[in-house]
Amino acid sequence: MKKIEAIIRRSKYRVVKEALHNKGIMFFSYWDVTGVGHEQKGSVYRGISYSTTDIQRRYLSIVVNDDFEEIAISAILEAAKTGEVGDGKIFVSDIKEAYRIRTSEKGGETLN
Repeated sequence: MKKIEAIIRRSKYRVVKEALHNKGIMFFSYWDVTGVGHEQKGSVYRGISYSTTDIQRRYLSIVVNDDFEEIAISAILEAAKTGEVGDGKIFVSDIKEAYRIRTSEKGGETLN
């Protein structure tokens, strides 16, 4: 099993969610997060200065069986990409085990 963590633009969340659902990945968790990026300039709107170093993003946490790893990653890459700085990052790590609390099942079947 793999854990895929993606940090994407909030504006791309619906498109990414639909892309994952279209590939059969129905369950994942997400959070609204704020991060700090490479951009160091600010902007002024109606006389008020705004910092653009604090970036609003959406953090997705997806656990999939090994055979869905590349499917999930390609869906996120295609759906989240704008080609501009700040499109986000994807991190992949191994999951040793998963348990379904309700039935005490363990293993990849718990992800269905």
